Amino acid sequence: MCKGLAVLPATCLKSAKDMKHRIGFLLQKPDLNPDQRAVHGKEKSTSVKRISQAEVNKWKDSLETLLNNDVGLTAFATFLKSEFSQENIEFWMACREYKKITSQEKLASKARKIYDQYVAAESPNEVNLDSVTREETRKNLENPSPSCFEEAQRKIFLLMEKDSYKRFLKSKLFLDLVQQPISNMPCGMEKRGRRNTSEFGQTLPQCA
Repeated sequence: MCKGLAVLPATCLKSAKDMKHRIGFLLQKPDLNPDQRAVHGKEKSTSVKRISQAEVNKWKDSLETLLNNDVGLTAFATFLKSEFSQENIEFWMACREYKKITSQEKLASKARKIYDQYVAAESPNEVNLDSVTREETRKNLENPSPSCFEEAQRKIFLLMEKDSYKRFLKSKLFLDLVQQPISNMPCGMEKRGRRNTSEFGQTLPQCA
């Protein structure tokens, strides 16, 4: 068995025999924090997704195309987890959900949580931001708005686009998806508890 993506490359993703498990994992929606689950409340924990090889091939077009696809987002998050750089996609997702908040009171409290989790120096899941952007984001917290993290989110997107996205397209995980038909395959994978690395982190399901 494998119990986390830190060992996925060496076990679950190693052989063709594990294709069903690998696709099942990718077809499962990433577990979201309470605020994100509120936005995606209609989604079920064990859903059947349809995705064609043509759709997977579109992920090569751009990182934006990849992240706008639910399965693509999960696959990329899986890859980043294997590289121990999942804080980047977690921060990007947290910023995306933050922009949807309409309550000024909630904006303020959530902005502080995101900042303390990802932006502040030596924060638990600190992302790689330059000092100017970090300070600009800190000042934005004085008057929180939906665009509070816009520049920081853009910088992290560019970082992923320039670095990890290119490696993802060359990874065994992605190449296997491109080469294998994966339409209408039931995931058959139920969530088995939470292992969030942070408030905004992704749950890592087990696979047998």
